[in-house]
Amino acid sequence: MKKIVFIVEKTADGFSAYAEDDNIHASTSGDTMAELRTNIVDAYNSIAELKGLPEVTIDTINIQLDLPQFFEYYKIINASALGSRIGMDKTLLSQYINGHKKAGPKQVQRIMNGIKQLGSELSSLELA
Repeated sequence: MKKIVFIVEKTADGFSAYAEDDNIHASTSGDTMAELRTNIVDAYNSIAELKGLPEVTIDTINIQLDLPQFFEYYKIINASALGSRIGMDKTLLSQYINGHKKAGPKQVQRIMNGIKQLGSELSSLELA
């Protein structure tokens, strides 16, 4: 089954998400990202059941945030250090994060690759 893309936006009191799949138009909200993920699956599957379509799991959902929202939610990631790590000028990355400039698809992929590489390294570590 293909991944269903949900666009996530930060709201004043949590998050909202919507999908415009070929067959289903679904939206939901949640106070936290964990709650939002659960609500996304529930909202999509409620509509899928009515339409007689296959249900989804959290593994078949793809959550998308734009760069400013990603760095707002994951404040633990230091943008300046990430920029150094991926060879991107920290001022340019800051402009993307603050919405002063819009990163093109190649730049977004470069940033995402750096974030995923960091996540992979962190997940393989053990503390003594």
